[in-house]
Amino acid sequence: MKVWVNGTFDVIHVGHTRLLEYASSLGIVRVGLDSDDRVKKLKGDSRPINNLCDRMELIGALKCVDSVVSFSSDEELRERIKEWNPTYFVIGSDYKNRNIIGSEFAEVRFFERIAGYSSTNTISRRN
Repeated sequence: MKVWVNGTFDVIHVGHTRLLEYASSLGIVRVGLDSDDRVKKLKGDSRPINNLCDRMELIGALKCVDSVVSFSSDEELRERIKEWNPTYFVIGSDYKNRNIIGSEFAEVRFFERIAGYSSTNTISRRN
């Protein structure tokens, strides 16, 4: 079975790796990464910390990830998911009761967010 996961994955932390390991337990994992411009729009001018090329290499090096692609817009994200034709779409539980782009193409599985783990928290602890 194919599994889709997407996000910024700007500063990798334990919450990311556990979500990706869960996704891997369901099948072959493809991760979609937001472009640098998209991260900046979503997270603010100080982000991303790691550029897209670095994020793609880091995520792609994880043994629980089979492939990585990027996207720059909602439309491109929807098209990437449709092309992959996943059985499952794994996303953090903080997206419950929110519009999930591309959710019409797969069964959504929510991964319970691990308290205290977020890229924003990691960055703020360093400052």
